[in-house]
Amino acid sequence: MTDNSDKIFENETDRIQEVDSDSHSHIAPEGNSGDFPESDFGIYTEIEDSAPEKEVENNHEESVSNKVDEIVSPIKKNSASAKSSYSSSFPQPRKGNWIKYMAVVAGLLLIVFASFAVIIYSVEGDLYPSGERVAVIYLQGTMITGSIPSGYGYVTSEEIIENIREAVDDESVKAIVLRINSGGGSAVAGEEIYNEVKRAREMGVPVVASIGDIGASAAYYAASASDVIVVNPNTMTGSIGVIWVFTNMSAYYEEEGIEYYVAKSGDFKDMGSSWRGLTDEEKEYADDVVMEVYTLFIEDVAKGRNMTISEVEMLADGRIYTGANARRLGLVDEFGNLYDSIEIAAELAGIEGEPDVYYVNKPSLSSLLFGSEASIQEIIRGLVSYYKESPFGVLTA
Repeated sequence: MTDNSDKIFENETDRIQEVDSDSHSHIAPEGNSGDFPESDFGIYTEIEDSAPEKEVENNHEESVSNKVDEIVSPIKKNSASAKSSYSSSFPQPRKGNWIKYMAVVAGLLLIVFASFAVIIYSVEGDLYPSGERVAVIYLQGTMITGSIPSGYGYVTSEEIIENIREAVDDESVKAIVLRINSGGGSAVAGEEIYNEVKRAREMGVPVVASIGDIGASAAYYAASASDVIVVNPNTMTGSIGVIWVFTNMSAYYEEEGIEYYVAKSGDFKDMGSSWRGLTDEEKEYADDVVMEVYTLFIEDVAKGRNMTISEVEMLADGRIYTGANARRLGLVDEFGNLYDSIEIAAELAGIEGEPDVYYVNKPSLSSLLFGSEASIQEIIRGLVSYYKESPFGVLTA
């Protein structure tokens, strides 16, 4: 081994290079027990001291990395298992299932549209008008004027007039059948329908009245304007006349201790009130009013039936006639049911073959779906109380 301690160097750089070359030439491989020169000891010590620090740093990083892995790995596993269980809890749609779903939806839509068509058909009569039709209009129940739902025991002249005009305005309608089941009612309602039937005939649309169980008084009044009246032999019809009823409850009020004070502008203002009877003058006046309405009634019947007033007067004492007697007396024309009446109407209109029938206001499915008959009856009673419970009595025909 060469002792470098006594060498003299020209500068510091030469000394460092010499030391560096010596340090590399004297580092023995592992297991070598040879001694290092004293001058090289410092460099060896510096290298040996710095190596463990890097090793410690690497060990520390590995330790931290291992701990992170220990913490993160269970979380990743739990997340993967949770995701797997979440996805498995919801059945995945199979191929072809969408066809089933579409079929179900299509079926529901078909039911909805079919129900809608049935309701429209039952209310309006027909979805697709054909070339030549006979319109059937139902007149059944007590006849009054006003605007209330029909089909619950009352029929209004406004509705029947509207139905007749709707049929007349429809170019496909060539004739009208008025199906009647009514014992009468308001003389004004009968008069209004009578005039509307005349109007339809004047516009070239024939009208046939088909009376079922009963078509009397104001109902017969309306029917008498038609071209033909069809009845059954046992139908109840006629009852041509007018009645005005007054109720006197003064005895009851007196017994119960009920007293009235009436302030009125004229003697006739409380005529017909239940707290007193009619005076002789009021009775005479009531008779005059009844005969005035009666005269208009028989005049219209005579015009509609092509009879003289005297011929009608002989039959117009208020009595009911069976269909058989009414035909013999000239008050009706033919025997038959509703469908016979439709055929007669079609013949009058010149329709060849079996006619298409348009039911304008036939009682419909919608009345069953959208309302309770009992509750509607209560409403209607209130609406028609002005007529049925009038304190002045009721003038009916």
